Amino acid sequence: MPLVTTKQMLKAALEGHFAVGAFNANNMEMVQAIVEAATEERAPVILQVSQGAIRYAGLSFAAGIVKIAAANTDVPVALHLDHGTDFDQNVLCLREGFTSLMFDGSSLPLEENIAISKRICEIAHICGIPVETELGKVLKRGATPEEIEDAMAKPEDAKRFIAETGADSLAVAIGSVHALLSQGAGLDIERLKAIHAAIPETPLVLHGSSGVLEESIVEAMNYGIAKINVATYLSQAFTFAMFDHLKAHPDDEDPRKHLAAGREAAKERVREKIRLFRSNGTITSSGSFKSPPTHHRVADIGEPE
Repeated sequence: MPLVTTKQMLKAALEGHFAVGAFNANNMEMVQAIVEAATEERAPVILQVSQGAIRYAGLSFAAGIVKIAAANTDVPVALHLDHGTDFDQNVLCLREGFTSLMFDGSSLPLEENIAISKRICEIAHICGIPVETELGKVLKRGATPEEIEDAMAKPEDAKRFIAETGADSLAVAIGSVHALLSQGAGLDIERLKAIHAAIPETPLVLHGSSGVLEESIVEAMNYGIAKINVATYLSQAFTFAMFDHLKAHPDDEDPRKHLAAGREAAKERVREKIRLFRSNGTITSSGSFKSPPTHHRVADIGEPE
């Protein structure tokens, strides 16, 4: 089917207490893995193109692969700009046919983040395209616990941010870390609860999920997390599987066979995450969302069902 925006899928996820997986699409094999898993699991999916992928493949190639994959499936696929660096990059992606944009102004002073986010939202909304913004800062591997806490989003800032920018979704820093190689990070659920209470109708986004404990992810979906980004976890599987295949078949000069091994490994990890996010089985055979949502709020640990 044609590409769709993230508007409906995140609304359904927010109401149904599940999350849509947003997976980084770095090459053709990764795109195939993501879309095949989503199709088999009957789940909506977001394919993200990062700044690195744009530098590697070029904007038109990176977007074109996703468009072709979407045209060959019957589940909703959105093409999303991951961590857009500035206004110009968002405009270029809008022109290229992206169906979801993001401006990452998390490193800027709050006032400047609001001003640029508002400007991008205004131009994107004219075209009917939703915009994700970011508040607080998800730090990279190596940050100290104190640095991570200092960088977290504040509920009062979230309320003001959405009111002044008109952003459609908000990525909030609540304890995750980019590029962690193992699952060890817990989320500040109490902070998330406060943010969700401040902006209950705004889908919230979790970045840096590869290193987050699964129980934290499950609990976070109770409090507004409707989109979850996954990158490192897939890249690990893809690269290691390809490396193992190369070691096992050192005389095979056909790169497609090695890449296919990576594709299959990544596909299984996408499937695993889709099931963890409870988005599996939410899409009918006709490609629409089931109504009412098939998943419901999961009780917190220790809370009566």
